[in-house]
Amino acid sequence: MARVLLSLSAVIIVGLLVATVPHSSQVISSSPESSQSPALDEASIRSLQARYKMLSKQLSQLIPHQPYILVDTARNHLYVKRQQEVVLDAIASTGSGTILDKPGDGNDQWVFDTPRGEFSVQSKLTNPVWVKPDWAFIEEGLMVPKNPADRVEQGVLGEYALGFGKGYFIHGTLYTRLLGKNVTHGCIRLNDGDLKSVYQLARVGTPIMIF
Repeated sequence: MARVLLSLSAVIIVGLLVATVPHSSQVISSSPESSQSPALDEASIRSLQARYKMLSKQLSQLIPHQPYILVDTARNHLYVKRQQEVVLDAIASTGSGTILDKPGDGNDQWVFDTPRGEFSVQSKLTNPVWVKPDWAFIEEGLMVPKNPADRVEQGVLGEYALGFGKGYFIHGTLYTRLLGKNVTHGCIRLNDGDLKSVYQLARVGTPIMIF
């Protein structure tokens, strides 16, 4: 997974260099000052082009050969990629960022953000059930049940779920009209078709990068 992180960093660097390096060594002068030192400009361009080629080579070596998952929480998109190929581009819903106070005298809170960083698929479930946490009841103004069976709710997560740690999952939703918006409690929601595709493409260990 560190290779994925390095590859993303390299993509950013290469992108910056692409924006900087002209496609030829010809310098187009837009001011008298730049026309006075063409040799220096050409040397700088050659140096940038050499760096671009080096980073491009490094990037091609770092990109995983197996599919990996990228999640853009700002645009609410999930991508499955295989090297440079986009295998799946799916509209998602991610964390709302809202805050809920925990009961009691302390200042503890729940913050409903999708975690950013580097993760991996840790579990793959079919027909998952939701074991409702305390916050799900408190948010609705209900008492937290003492009987664990009262926490179980079926049919709300879709046909598949992919866990990536600390109770976070990629799963389905009953509220497809809200896809594309930041409305979840931290999990990543997809429609049924895209969720099935992710489930089929991913395996336990598949890297997940969330930004």
